[in-house]
Amino acid sequence: MLVFSKHKLVFLSVPKTGTTAWQAALGPHASMIITDPPELKHAPIFRYNRFFRPALEKFIGDDLHVIAVMRHPIDWLGSWYRYRQRPFLHGKPTSTAGLSFDAFVLDYLQDKQPRHANVGSQSKFLEPQRNGTAATHLFRYEDQPTLERYLEGRMGFAVKADRKNTSPVAALPLTRETEAQLRRKYAPDFRLYDSIGDDGRYTPEPVPSPVE
Repeated sequence: MLVFSKHKLVFLSVPKTGTTAWQAALGPHASMIITDPPELKHAPIFRYNRFFRPALEKFIGDDLHVIAVMRHPIDWLGSWYRYRQRPFLHGKPTSTAGLSFDAFVLDYLQDKQPRHANVGSQSKFLEPQRNGTAATHLFRYEDQPTLERYLEGRMGFAVKADRKNTSPVAALPLTRETEAQLRRKYAPDFRLYDSIGDDGRYTPEPVPSPVE
């Protein structure tokens, strides 16, 4: 997560959306850089709302812009799958070595996911809170120029991220049946991604009702 007090901007770090590259590109201009532990570096909306927002609004202002990058849900899962095939994970419960991408997605669809497929969801990461806390803008990972234009307009200087920490490129075949199941069970992720406009505006998922 990056905070720019002068520009009243918070950049949330959704995993597997190029966060390392953006931290490298924007870090010199940030007033706060959260890189560790991962639970804070990749703080979702609910954690930002609980731990960071109150302090930032007190000292910076309550008109903060909160932005994030979202990746196409299938490509996002593909990035997790490829990352967990790396040799340093071989033999560990989180490794996807020896698994096809289709098998990985089927494991992801289970109610009780194996550790290698327990990667959360982007719509849950970005889920608005009942007090109104939400991302003000979302940008598609596949459309970097739109994010670059937004940042230039907000911050007053041109910025471009070089890709870092990327997983090896590989084919990611899915059967029609598996993809259909994925689109049904994780429909909020697909709806959210599809709602992102050319200016970063988007349609948030409904705020969950309180549990009675």
